[in-house]
Amino acid sequence: MIQSTAFSDRLRKGAVALAVAGLTLPAAADRLGAQDMGATIYNDLCASCHGESRLGGIGPALIPESLARLRGASLDDVIAHGRAATQMPAFADQLTQEQIAAVAAYIKTPLDNVPDWTAADILAAREMNPDYMVADAPVFDADPMNITLVVETGDHHVSVLDGDTFEVLDRFPTPFAVHGGPKFSPDGRYVFVMSRDGWVQKYDIWSLQEVGRTRAGVNSRNIAMSADGKWLAVANYLPHSLSILSTEDLTPAQVRRVVARDGSESRVSAVYQAPQRESFILALKDAPEIWEIGTTEDSGPYHDGFVHSHEAGMKESLGAEQGLFARRRIEVAEPLDDFFFTPDYRNLIGASRSGDKGVVVNLDVGREIAELPLPGMPHLGSGISWMSEGRQVMATPHLREGRLSVIDTADWSLVKTIETMGPGFFLRSHENTPYVWADVFFGPNKDKMHIIDKDTLEIVRTLDPEPGKTVAHIEFTRDGKYALVSIWEDDGAVIVYDAETLEEVRRLPMRKPSGKYNVWNKITFSDGTSH
Repeated sequence: MIQSTAFSDRLRKGAVALAVAGLTLPAAADRLGAQDMGATIYNDLCASCHGESRLGGIGPALIPESLARLRGASLDDVIAHGRAATQMPAFADQLTQEQIAAVAAYIKTPLDNVPDWTAADILAAREMNPDYMVADAPVFDADPMNITLVVETGDHHVSVLDGDTFEVLDRFPTPFAVHGGPKFSPDGRYVFVMSRDGWVQKYDIWSLQEVGRTRAGVNSRNIAMSADGKWLAVANYLPHSLSILSTEDLTPAQVRRVVARDGSESRVSAVYQAPQRESFILALKDAPEIWEIGTTEDSGPYHDGFVHSHEAGMKESLGAEQGLFARRRIEVAEPLDDFFFTPDYRNLIGASRSGDKGVVVNLDVGREIAELPLPGMPHLGSGISWMSEGRQVMATPHLREGRLSVIDTADWSLVKTIETMGPGFFLRSHENTPYVWADVFFGPNKDKMHIIDKDTLEIVRTLDPEPGKTVAHIEFTRDGKYALVSIWEDDGAVIVYDAETLEEVRRLPMRKPSGKYNVWNKITFSDGTSH
């Protein structure tokens, strides 16, 4: 394996300071009130890693908006016993239960003001790897277009797999709590990874080295790559902004506050690339609007207000934007998020806030054109599209119901509801396979994987890869010959299946592997891949 160990060591330099600080905890903390005690302990033990403002540093932000990541463990327990496979040490031998409860309560307290994260902040956080060496060609013999990245959330690493031999070429550390799919440059050479704390990491697959990283927000949702590969957009919950970075050197090109037409601010649920449109599409969490951001110099003009012209050469308009990063507003009846796009990117389906329907928005005309009955909270971000008996269909799982909805994208009719063994999270297929693979992520049957015929829309087989363990997320190799499935456990694995015979071929031990991303499938927008 090849790793930038010196660079990684520098990123972990706060761990020792944190442990030393624990030896000098003022005994006076015991005599303080609970709130003051929590603040004092935080400043003495935690601030060196998590920042005096609690907005993060070497460690993640410790604010209510980011604590949802602590699934399966209480904050008190993490403080007392540490967090496995991270730099977070245990403090049970230094703090009493009362002190632990006090610092946990302090961390759960909302900040009076969450400061902006400006272009200057992004520049200040930026650190490029001084040990990075640009390779003229891949430093490995594998097909660079058939590389698959596996995100291992158990210890915050990514494994780089040869898609032919399934050898691990490298395993590199990532920021804490990677969220959303990594995004590849159009040539497949570079990949960008984002964490919930807004850290964006650039990695060179050819060189098997990290290039650098910066922090683009305080609490972030996902990233998207522009069609020309020049810009990376970061959707932020905190602050309410969209950060656009240069993919070349991670410098900020624009930090845009997200303000709705009525003047209210909104979080950004997600940002997507619309390649044919040469734009980014934004889902706004708190406003009944969809934003389109142009990624070329000739974008627009987009008008926020009235436009009229009485004679040639005379035009009057309000709020026009034109050029690189020009914004277009599309107003909808209610806030929509978790988008699915048709392959031509002319239409999107967004989930309604009630979670019981989908709304189709035509991006060309900028208005809603249909509603779809999609009860049970559809997970449209994992929806996929394929040709079924000569017609283009899309399908989405439902987070609250054991069913898949299959929709004809020509007339938006419901083709079929496929009953499953429980609510699922991910769907995947490939143009070279006759099957759709669907997990059953939630409920007692989380260890099952359904195989569905693309044409008949019938479940033809149900796999049981590891009884009692969570089985989730599927990715195919470049040629669609093999399907990779995650055993989503700390002592988990990636299981390689023959996509034709549906038989297991190989099992690769991994630390809670979640998403898997094949270079070719992602940069070509392969049929059956979530985009």
